[in-house]
Amino acid sequence: MAGDTPTASIADFEKSLDELETLVRQLEQGELSLEQSLSAFERGVQLTRSCQQALQSAEQRVEQLVQAPDGTLETRPFAADDADQ
Repeated sequence: MAGDTPTASIADFEKSLDELETLVRQLEQGELSLEQSLSAFERGVQLTRSCQQALQSAEQRVEQLVQAPDGTLETRPFAADDADQ
């Protein structure tokens, strides 16, 4: 995935999330066999991990625009601690 464009990554994330939602609905309906349920669960775990990795990658790319003490604007990497302020 190193050569993927951000747009492709977003599309992959959304596709994975849609598939995960579909799997959850199928599991909640309770109409799958045990074998199908296990396969769906395993696929769901894979999709969850993939989505988490995509979110972590996106978080690393996010920068925030901040005002320096002298009034100029600068960018710096977004830190989770900054979101709490």
